[in-house]
Amino acid sequence: NDIFQKFEFGKMIQIGEGTAATVFATGVVVQEAIKAKEELETKGINIRVVDVHTIKPIDKDMIIKCAKETEKLISIEDHSVIGGLGTAISEVLIDSCPTKLIKMGINDTFGQSGKAQDLLEYYGLTKDSIIEKIM
Repeated sequence: NDIFQKFEFGKMIQIGEGTAATVFATGVVVQEAIKAKEELETKGINIRVVDVHTIKPIDKDMIIKCAKETEKLISIEDHSVIGGLGTAISEVLIDSCPTKLIKMGINDTFGQSGKAQDLLEYYGLTKDSIIEKIM
């Protein structure tokens, strides 16, 4: 059935072919990254979003491909920036394709409680925050 996305462990899903930036996203912030992509398209800026549905095993080939094809690399996660998605991507880049990565997530701090959307805004994990990093 064509309505279902193919899912394979260890294989990230690329959404779009933009070359201005790649946004690697996992979890609830994938939707924020897609919203940022759609808004940027209205301004003539084309990015790609990569849905990282499984962090281990990491899709090294996709990370290297995006590093070579896009101007900026950004990771975003609703998780600590220490030991999460951004760290896993950084390790691949260091070993295979040294490139700057902007890591968005929760800094080394104690977490807060609240409504999901309020927390995304509090920690700067919204479409507007993503757009700001790309610009």
